[in-house]
Amino acid sequence: MSDASRLERANPGPDEVVTLIVKHRVKAGFEVPYEAWLRNIVKVAGQNVGHLGVDVVRGKHAGLDTYTCVLRFCSTEAMQGWLDSPQRQKLVDEAAPMLADGDQTEVNPVNEFWFAPPAEAGTPPPRWKQAVVTLLVILPHTLLVPLLWGPLLRLHAVLSNYVVATFLITLTIVLSVVYVFMPMATRLFAPWLSPSTLHKEP
Repeated sequence: MSDASRLERANPGPDEVVTLIVKHRVKAGFEVPYEAWLRNIVKVAGQNVGHLGVDVVRGKHAGLDTYTCVLRFCSTEAMQGWLDSPQRQKLVDEAAPMLADGDQTEVNPVNEFWFAPPAEAGTPPPRWKQAVVTLLVILPHTLLVPLLWGPLLRLHAVLSNYVVATFLITLTIVLSVVYVFMPMATRLFAPWLSPSTLHKEP
């Protein structure tokens, strides 16, 4: 399936945070050069406009090392720019001889991968574990964000309007959770959420 058709299937909005999920299964004997290649492409991807970060999940499948790379972008346009870039195409061509199944990509809204099964695991974490991690992230925000916004909201009558104040507080919580704290929490609790460990690429 082409990158364009995957984008059409996922159909995220133009301003929605999205993830590009890249899966590689490395041929035996190519583990060391692949790791060097991976460090390089992570560095290059991080220099692209709209790139928000990358996580790498390492695992095993059919006796071969597997890598699930989760690249986050601020929009579909930013992600497509990376997919179509000559830098990525050149690097993918370099990796081709090392891959058992080629370069496999798929696209998801960012929140769909917070608790997605790592690598080739069969099922995501239990829902109660997902709920616990989500609660640990959301609860401090609901307690602290209104307190932080309080002094500013009292400066003007428009800001103190219930709808406006609720919108600003909710927007702050959503952006903070999506961009910063939920990705951090899933990495932190990865050993508890599943047997596989989620590693952050330097």
